[in-house]
Amino acid sequence: MAASKDNTHSPRSASRRSVLGAAGATGLALMMPKLAKAQAAGTLKIGFVSPRTGPLGSFGEGDGYVLDLARKSLAGGLVVGGKKYAVEILDRDTQSDPARATQLAKALINTDKIDLMLTTSTPEVVNPVSDACEAAGVPCLATVMPWEAWYFGRGAKPGEPSPFKWTYLFSFGVSNFVKSYLSQWAAVPNNKKLATLLPNDADGNAIRAAMLHELRKAGYTVIDGGPYETGTTDFSAQIAKFKEANCEMLMSFPIPPDFATFWRQAAQQGLARKMKIVQVAKTGLFASTIEVLGPLGYNISVAAYWHKNFPYKSTLTGVTGVQLADGYEKGTGKQWNQQLGATLSLLDAGFAALTASADPSNKAAVAKALGSLRTLTMMGQIDFTKGPVPNVSPTAMIGAQWVKAPAGSKFKYEYIITENSSDPSVPVSHKPIPYA
Repeated sequence: MAASKDNTHSPRSASRRSVLGAAGATGLALMMPKLAKAQAAGTLKIGFVSPRTGPLGSFGEGDGYVLDLARKSLAGGLVVGGKKYAVEILDRDTQSDPARATQLAKALINTDKIDLMLTTSTPEVVNPVSDACEAAGVPCLATVMPWEAWYFGRGAKPGEPSPFKWTYLFSFGVSNFVKSYLSQWAAVPNNKKLATLLPNDADGNAIRAAMLHELRKAGYTVIDGGPYETGTTDFSAQIAKFKEANCEMLMSFPIPPDFATFWRQAAQQGLARKMKIVQVAKTGLFASTIEVLGPLGYNISVAAYWHKNFPYKSTLTGVTGVQLADGYEKGTGKQWNQQLGATLSLLDAGFAALTASADPSNKAAVAKALGSLRTLTMMGQIDFTKGPVPNVSPTAMIGAQWVKAPAGSKFKYEYIITENSSDPSVPVSHKPIPYA
């Protein structure tokens, strides 16, 4: 199968090829009888857009590995309706720039003539790519951003019909955060005074509009630090406000560099040691963004959209979560991260929709298949027939925490599951630990 990649990829090693070969062998063996009988058709071109470098680069650090797994499984083609299609995945790096995301999407649509767009990781990537696809009439499937920031942030209105015909998202929403957070917070004694650090961006504004009210209803006193601009270097005003209110809890949604700046200043100014709970989204998702904090990263809580112990397999490659994580660590030397499962889930769902369309070269048929898609991925069940709004399928968020790794571990941190209220099938391994 042909493959087009950005120059952000590094050459594969022999050991990595052996890992990928083993992962794809079972799936290919099952596919071979169908491939042999299928009539040869054309080539399907799939666009894949994510942030591989820049401030959001931690989201995409495992994408190359996952895409290689997918390409290996699709090397013999994709059979749909008795026809065998070659598959070419064209992956692009937005460099964490929304304007570049738009440019890349338009180039994939207009120059490469893709049949389906897949995109992931934060509004800065997903929204501009989705908008380009909607304008051009190209089916697009996305994941990993609050669905409210995707749906309402792109112009949809509550209670009105969806304005979107071509674009779809499966991802978590505010209610998933609230459920997971409240479950975690109830397990750690605190004074219920919550500091919130929310940026002036799609994520921060969606959370401020939809979530803070729910937390107040649950009995928490919310101290909003106010919307700040990405790239802020001095958080003294917010820290002073939180200290004056005697906050023992923090909820934040900054990009990784901003949180690192804020939390170091919070430690220097005496706020960090007062905290019983430090709940971080967007930043605390990956070991690479926690490790830069040193000891300040221990016991930070997060809500995870995937963990290697999720009890689901990839429908595309056949690998389990543990196999995916172990293969990544062996092939790259880096610690596994939760975006591995999300990226593979995006590929699982995308190719499930192509198969369900009966004619994957027909863009309208693929969009229709996305609108009625019900399939199981590594993140769990996806069902676009239920809502909560058209074009959206919500996914679970489970509670997790970064703790000091046991003696002898090759990594500094261990990522543990602390609650599973959104998906009881996910095993809980530890009770939440107070931050300080």
